Amino acid sequence: MAFKITYATMSVDNEDLQAAYDEAVERVQGELGREHPLYVNGEERFTGEWYEETSPVDREILVGRYSQARPQDVDDAVEAASAFEKEWESWGWERRRDLMLAAADRMEDEMFDLAALMGYEVGKSRLEALGDVAETVEFFRYYSRKMTENEGYTIPLSSLSDNEENVSVLRPYGTWAVISPFNFPLALAAGPSIGALLTGNTVVLKPSNQGARMALEFYRIMREAGLPAGALHVLTGGDDAGDRLAHHPLVDGITFTGSYDVGMYLYRTVRDDRPKPVIAEMGGKNPVIVTATADLDDAAEGVARGAFGFSGQKCSATSRVYIERPAFDEFVDKLTRRAKELKVGNPLERDSFTGPVIDEAAVKRFEDAVADVEAKGGTVLAGGYRITEGELGRGTYVAPTVVTAPEDSYVWSQELFVPFVAVAPVDSLDEALTKANDTPFGLTAGLFSRSDDEIEEFFDRIEAGVTYVNRKAGATTGAWPDIQSFGGWKGSGTSGAGGGGPWYLRSYMREQSRTRIR
Repeated sequence: MAFKITYATMSVDNEDLQAAYDEAVERVQGELGREHPLYVNGEERFTGEWYEETSPVDREILVGRYSQARPQDVDDAVEAASAFEKEWESWGWERRRDLMLAAADRMEDEMFDLAALMGYEVGKSRLEALGDVAETVEFFRYYSRKMTENEGYTIPLSSLSDNEENVSVLRPYGTWAVISPFNFPLALAAGPSIGALLTGNTVVLKPSNQGARMALEFYRIMREAGLPAGALHVLTGGDDAGDRLAHHPLVDGITFTGSYDVGMYLYRTVRDDRPKPVIAEMGGKNPVIVTATADLDDAAEGVARGAFGFSGQKCSATSRVYIERPAFDEFVDKLTRRAKELKVGNPLERDSFTGPVIDEAAVKRFEDAVADVEAKGGTVLAGGYRITEGELGRGTYVAPTVVTAPEDSYVWSQELFVPFVAVAPVDSLDEALTKANDTPFGLTAGLFSRSDDEIEEFFDRIEAGVTYVNRKAGATTGAWPDIQSFGGWKGSGTSGAGGGGPWYLRSYMREQSRTRIR
């Protein structure tokens, strides 16, 4: 595709691209409503237990029916993956890399159909959905480049004599479990799986039931590219299947993306029998600071895009903003006007910026947050309501919302995962940084300032793994492979190595020192 889509793309005026997406929307309608198996060692399994996924765009649209993994399916998948470990490692990194690059080409060829399906499945706008697919393609290519640049992570060491040869080799752990969420249903299912597979691990993938179709499409593309049946298995199912998978004694490592509570539970419990790596990305409560020196137009646009893109359903979404008092009134006026201007609508349509939230539980979470603000004396400056008129009434749509709230409102501390942002004045950058860091989370953070001293202080003091300054395209959102590594500090992450960054693949391998005397 000649036109490059990323999460930072502000708009798309490319008519060929728009037409290609519209054609894909028509094509994929025939794919909706089907029954789908899970996959164990290449075998299709229809278990007779189903999850019916309806579209948040319109509850009358059945996206698909997904077979639900039973305990025996989980055990069979892990055992098959474990049995194939040595053969998959024996392929060598060059052969695995070539397969990943072939899969990238296949996925890129199907980008528009995959994005259109994703729009129906989880309610992403066309730019967000195309970005999700494009990011996945880049994961294939970027991680393949890293393997090539590091020559498969085999490094010569020093020796004590002429007849001694020493090397350090990074090798796979064995069988890896990937548990992925709904909000990036392709990128967060495929990205960790690619990292694990490329480095020589076999993978058992358990996606969220909301977004499961994208994981199955990833599986199909991998198999069509030549991936052996034993290397990747997909278990559609609920929490019980994920829990059994994560705690299976033959699983050697796990990547989980989701809530803090579940991530910490897995981090504490999956290593009862032996040490094993747990890569957990667990959300955020992401702050933005706006100083009196900031460009307030850029700040308002950056916060609006960070807070309301994909209806705030990103672990990186902007959720709280601290503004120096001299800029407070003007900034808040600009932000509230921008929130009211954003088009909320069917995400498959070209001019919709914000689509639905994922389900009725998200609507309730939104409405409860609004009620808490109002009960405690805060003010709803924009939004604050569910949209029930016309066709949108058949979906789960809420208005982009800006509030002021007292400090005892939970909207300052709890991750909401809805299009909702709280604003408050502060007297100094020091106060703003103190409040920004006063959270168990540490995923993303943003600053708007024209002062180099303020910018350096922000970078030095902020406790977050992904930081942005003066980013109009998204104040806290939009990381891209090889552009911004994505990984959290504190309660937002465990590995210390961000996805899409130069250290990520290291998390899927362990070192073996080899000495040979000739």
